[in-house]
Amino acid sequence: MSIYVDELADWGWVMYGKTIQSCHMVTDGDMEELHKFAESIGLKRSYFQDGTKPHYDLTPKRRAKAIEMGAVRIGRHELVELFREQKKKDAAL
Repeated sequence: MSIYVDELADWGWVMYGKTIQSCHMVTDGDMEELHKFAESIGLKRSYFQDGTKPHYDLTPKRRAKAIEMGAVRIGRHELVELFREQKKKDAAL
């Protein structure tokens, strides 16, 4: 199981009147491990987006902390592939 973060991008986040970049944090393993990892970098469970593409959104500082704690950097194409693999796993259940 690994935790992954994709590239920072402008998704329209505005904090304190300033536009900031963000990224996604995902896993190819157990969601409970993702939640524990998220907590270890200071995220609340309520930040989790549990839809067809389960993930946490990260600010640049949280992304840096996630990488420092062992998250693997991936590109946008790898992120899409992870979501496809997760969808296949879910369909097989």
